[in-house]
Amino acid sequence: MLLKTFGWSFVITAIGLALAVLYDGWTALGVVAILAVLEISLSFDNAVVNAGILKKMNAFWQKIFLTIGVLIAVFGMRLLFPVVIVAISAKVGPIDAVDLALNDADRYQQLVTDAHPSIAAFGGMFLLMIFLDFIFEDRDIKWLAWLERPLAKLGKIDMLSVCIAMIVLLVASMTFATHAHQHGGAHVDKAQTVLISGIAGLITYLVVGGLSGYFENRLEEDEEREHEAEEEAKRTGSKVSAVAMAGKAAFFMFLYLEVLDASFSFDGVIGAFAITNDIVLMALGLGIGAMYVRSLTVYLVRQGTLDDYVYLEHGAHYAIGALAVILLVTIQYEINEVITGLVGVVLIAWSFFSSVRRNRRLAAAGGDGAGEPAEVGSGV
Repeated sequence: MLLKTFGWSFVITAIGLALAVLYDGWTALGVVAILAVLEISLSFDNAVVNAGILKKMNAFWQKIFLTIGVLIAVFGMRLLFPVVIVAISAKVGPIDAVDLALNDADRYQQLVTDAHPSIAAFGGMFLLMIFLDFIFEDRDIKWLAWLERPLAKLGKIDMLSVCIAMIVLLVASMTFATHAHQHGGAHVDKAQTVLISGIAGLITYLVVGGLSGYFENRLEEDEEREHEAEEEAKRTGSKVSAVAMAGKAAFFMFLYLEVLDASFSFDGVIGAFAITNDIVLMALGLGIGAMYVRSLTVYLVRQGTLDDYVYLEHGAHYAIGALAVILLVTIQYEINEVITGLVGVVLIAWSFFSSVRRNRRLAAAGGDGAGEPAEVGSGV
């Protein structure tokens, strides 16, 4: 099971490390390995959240997530995304941006650094909305019940998460962004840039999340029709298209997953510049890490880990909230990537051990947790 799930990740790791050695010797191999570990540590919470969505999708779309989704994640976000940032911020063509990335690494890094307020605002707002919508939803099982119970009551107020997100964005644009960067000793006002980028992140979440939610609500109808189509195909001996069988709900959940992954990858891409300016090594290291995040997501789904350790999803969403705040703070202040990674790891580890304690408590009481009231599953 482990080899089947992580097999391609092991293969890509071997190929990536070999290419690194061929590209720039053993030093390059070390850099790529460090980048891969950085990506995995920063994106572990991503895997947990992805698993919660992926388990609702059928086998076909899970395969798409591991094939086409990987191409989008590796080549789109880890290779093309930094180039697009440079092209837009420097107002140059894509070919010129690639030339800068390969031949003028220092200038390339500077352009990406200049674009950081936009990236941080977009990604921070998208992730913040995920966190807010999670904590304002009333759930049967609560981890930190003393906090989640009153927040669930507040969540009954319409559009509360959007209002809070907009307030956070306004505060960030008026405080962090005003003096985010200095050039030639003069302060540069980034407030408008941060505001526009943050609103774009919010709109992206609302559009993609809204479509995903709409089609998810129709998932049962789709599944019923697909079952009937399967039965009809068996009777007539015809075949049913795999895409048709997947349903619209799965497609929009796949789209939501890709946007979510893109938002998670912002900190990894930016953090990579603290290790190397070389876009080739960056793509190799982050690409390897992205593969493991994908494999880990599928492993969590197939092992039913989220069902066994019910607080993991809570911990991952709290990690998302922390990452959103960190991204917004980095508009002005530099935060070490080690801290960013540790925050997520600590929160997920805490939720995991809380789940273990809960399972032991239920086992001792002779229960299985089905229909467990919020007070019992508080984890505190």
